[in-house]
Amino acid sequence: MERGNGTLVTEFVFLGFSSLAGLQRLLFVAFLPLYLFTLGTNAIIVSTIVLDRALHTPMYFFLAVLSCSETCYTFVIVPKMLVDLLAQKKTISFLGCAIQMFTFLFLGCSHSFLLAAMGYDRYVAICNPLRYTVLMGRGVCVGLVAAACACGFTIAQIITSVVFHLPFRASNQLHHFFCDIAPVLAVASHHTYLSQIVIVMLCALVLVIPLSLILVSYSHIISAILQFPSTLGGYKAFSTCASHLIVVTIHYGCASFIYLRLKSNYSSGRDALISVSYTILTPLFNPLIYSLRNKEFKSALRRAAGKTISLPRC
Repeated sequence: MERGNGTLVTEFVFLGFSSLAGLQRLLFVAFLPLYLFTLGTNAIIVSTIVLDRALHTPMYFFLAVLSCSETCYTFVIVPKMLVDLLAQKKTISFLGCAIQMFTFLFLGCSHSFLLAAMGYDRYVAICNPLRYTVLMGRGVCVGLVAAACACGFTIAQIITSVVFHLPFRASNQLHHFFCDIAPVLAVASHHTYLSQIVIVMLCALVLVIPLSLILVSYSHIISAILQFPSTLGGYKAFSTCASHLIVVTIHYGCASFIYLRLKSNYSSGRDALISVSYTILTPLFNPLIYSLRNKEFKSALRRAAGKTISLPRC
């Protein structure tokens, strides 16, 4: 990987917040509490699900995995971003950039397939309630999570390999705050239209296939709910899906806007703003959406808190 002057490109420079130089300390003060709150809420969700036996069901198993995934996802990007907001030199090594891209792609792609698995879980719970424990046994749940991770790993490996086998000779300045696909492609000195098509097609597969499965699941769910004898029963059944639908809309909306475009449509400022939403705000809102809308989880949380308070002090 050589630049025009013959020197090796050993690092990239982040310019994501360079236009807000006077506000970077303020951004640090704003983002740090949000990040810590995200870590805290996800830790509470996972701990409550693990400790309360009433939550040892497939739906909460997937929610715990989702919370762990989002915690890891933010850990890959946000700590480095926070450090860079206070640093004069905002750099990352070439290898570090490749590792960061692979890791967040792996977690992001797995997240997409995990949402599809959660949609299937809701389909079985509503459309086949009598066979729910059989169809969604522990082995099936673990298998769905493993399949989601395997798909995410494979796609992340291919995209990262395609991107970082390109020549980087013109510039090493990334107009972003982490090593996302579009800003790294933008500084590659040469790449074929075919490489762009391959990347966009893979991103489309990650989004279209899980989303199609989710739509199929919900078409069956809506059909089943319309056949319920009482409106109240249908409302209660669909209310268990509302949190999942909100998260699906946010995830696929942001991801489609960012990744289903070619390099010619890349806008550094606009994409950085959208990236802030899905790296900081979405992982913050998702646990709140699932927990605050769920009476069963809130009851379990109160029980866990009560047990903690009632523990004898030494």
